[in-house]
Amino acid sequence: MGDFVTRFAPSPTGYLHLGHAASAFHVWDAARTAGGAVLLRIEDIDRTRCRPDYETAILEDLEWLGFDWPEPVRRQSDHFPDYAAVLESLQARGLIYRCFRTRREITAALPAGADPDMAGYTGRPLPEADEAAHLARGNAFAWRLSLAAARDALGPRYRTLSYIDETGGTARSVAADPAPYGDVVLARKDTPASYHLACCHDDALQGVTHVIRGEDIREMTAIHALLQALMDWPQPVYRFHPLIIGPDGRKLSKRAGDRGLRAYRDEGMTPDDLRRLTGLA
Repeated sequence: MGDFVTRFAPSPTGYLHLGHAASAFHVWDAARTAGGAVLLRIEDIDRTRCRPDYETAILEDLEWLGFDWPEPVRRQSDHFPDYAAVLESLQARGLIYRCFRTRREITAALPAGADPDMAGYTGRPLPEADEAAHLARGNAFAWRLSLAAARDALGPRYRTLSYIDETGGTARSVAADPAPYGDVVLARKDTPASYHLACCHDDALQGVTHVIRGEDIREMTAIHALLQALMDWPQPVYRFHPLIIGPDGRKLSKRAGDRGLRAYRDEGMTPDDLRRLTGLA
């Protein structure tokens, strides 16, 4: 598609807020400066929280902000077989395993307040007979990427995992250490593919050359560098932008019900007004 291809990939789990607008400004501004393109991707893998009306609202808000994108829009829920094929490949190589421990069980073994998805949990496959018994009982499980198996598969390459960070306009190589995240979840019963798996797959498939996203997920790039190495996917260049912080000192959030863009629009504000509010005028 070109030398500079980036993407904006919202999840339709709520209405876009000012933080999303700032991120979109960063993405489309970078593409315009580079003479590149922005792909719109709908990351709706969480079928328990994503809703069609939120997706409709996202498209309306982005059009109101003045953005355009090539069609068709990739909706991840239309491509679960693609992600299943990746899981099958990883399973065949002994890189993932079924984990039958519940979030409650994992959380109980962690320090108070620790996030079970971010606490570096590591495990191992169950003996074949035990796993068969769990499956026969219909027990739920998550597919986890075995960090130990990934380390063995990559050999010396594991110690040199890195990515290119262009934040601030200067490219630099950043060492990527996925170890603090442990054996990350790549799929669950209710979510056929994790964010990590789906976004890395789609970036490679769609020829994304630059990923522009918030500072809050900078550290997760180490997980993506690992997946890209294991799957021989091309690695995009990364840029990270500051977050919009609310008056209470936390980042804006759909879950917290922070004010949606449509509220600003209903008050008669313009996209230029939002640029000023985000400090990107």
